[in-house]
Amino acid sequence: MGVAVSGWRLANAVARTGQLGVVSGTGLDTVFVRRLQDGDEGGHLRRGMEQFPFRRAADEAMSRYFRPGGRAPGEPYRMLSMYRQTSTPARQELTMLAAFVEVFLAKEGHDADVGINLLTKTQIPTLPTLYGAMLAGVAYVLMGAGIPREIAGVLDLLAEHHATQLRFEVEGLPAGAGEYLRFDPGVHWQTPPAHLARPKFLPIVASNSLATMLARKGSGRIDGFVIEGPTAGGHNAPPRGEPTFNERGEPNYGERDVVDLAKIRDLGLPFWVAGGAGHPERLTAALEAGAAGLQVGTLFAFCDESGITEPIKRSVLAAAARGEVDVRTEPRASPTGYPFKVVDWPENPARGVTRERICDLGYLRVAVVGADGKLDYRCPGESEDAYVKKGGKLEDTIGRQCLCNSLLAVIGHPQIRADGSVEPPIVTSGDDLAHLGDFLGGRTNYSAADVVAYLTSCRCEASAGLT
Repeated sequence: MGVAVSGWRLANAVARTGQLGVVSGTGLDTVFVRRLQDGDEGGHLRRGMEQFPFRRAADEAMSRYFRPGGRAPGEPYRMLSMYRQTSTPARQELTMLAAFVEVFLAKEGHDADVGINLLTKTQIPTLPTLYGAMLAGVAYVLMGAGIPREIAGVLDLLAEHHATQLRFEVEGLPAGAGEYLRFDPGVHWQTPPAHLARPKFLPIVASNSLATMLARKGSGRIDGFVIEGPTAGGHNAPPRGEPTFNERGEPNYGERDVVDLAKIRDLGLPFWVAGGAGHPERLTAALEAGAAGLQVGTLFAFCDESGITEPIKRSVLAAAARGEVDVRTEPRASPTGYPFKVVDWPENPARGVTRERICDLGYLRVAVVGADGKLDYRCPGESEDAYVKKGGKLEDTIGRQCLCNSLLAVIGHPQIRADGSVEPPIVTSGDDLAHLGDFLGGRTNYSAADVVAYLTSCRCEASAGLT
């Protein structure tokens, strides 16, 4: 869905219907401090912060970022330092705090399970984000956009407050060399509490071979899979084989990109079907194929409780009702190199806006070995000169966009630049957005509970849905 579109409000609302609500873990630390700077209306973040076990981290966050009543007009957000391979304990604790509060609020007021979804490619914040979410009692961890081979074992170690590590992907390392991201909960505790509940781990996969590899060769217990097709929003797996493109410049997907659900079922683990899944008949078909249920994004992304700003949400819904939305699979928009779904509609506020190329959040940067042999970080969405200076190829910058800043703009936290310009949004959605007008049926808005009722109208007795 993007950054914080499936935030704590949406996950809480879905969980209250008896389904699994899932919060987005991408960029949570920046979302958290920007919410504080916007005044924390309703005091929800502060309520969650009161429960965080490391008081010093909560007090520091309040001192540095909280603005009673919000920022002054035209005042830019105060920035966090960008992640690097080695983070200070204070930086780790802020990341843990953000994840803890998001999960705490999603769990508040009911007894249902809540999950968190992370991008595998966004490596550096992964370990403290997972630990913070586990401190709040997260029940499921979902990870896609990469191969999360080590995560199951990481969850085992974090549940016992043990130190853990992830192999750090660095371009240009000498053969046989390795770099790691390390995290030790013991640094943050004088006396760790009893062990934590180990959340269930569901990798998000788009091929039978990846599911089989993770089930048989992962570092720990895999508890199931989310099987995602190329019609899903956000990042998509690239097509298999030599890429070809349609007349719109979108990558073509074929039979090789279709997951054989019978082979997934034979692995003996529960699985959920995602991508164009927002229809009751898809739930029926998934259950008949042996799935445990669906993962649904697009319908929830535009419901009342989602994190998309009201002006954007209402504008997109009105356009969808008129049949005037367009979802393109952009092969080059994302700095990750993965295809990325981008929404356009007549009132799109980003139309015609030229954004200054700058990378100041850095979640999608890639670590590289510089000419001096030291680690550096680059992003094809940053300025061309900076990227090339760090050893990147100029052609890799063509068409790239800053998803980090643009996705924050979608949820109402755009940065204000020195010249007074405001970061434009990039809205992402699955292909199902084109059919949202049929679901609306004349309505101008709807709730998360309306979505669940619609999806389970055929086979509600056996369903298990995911946001």
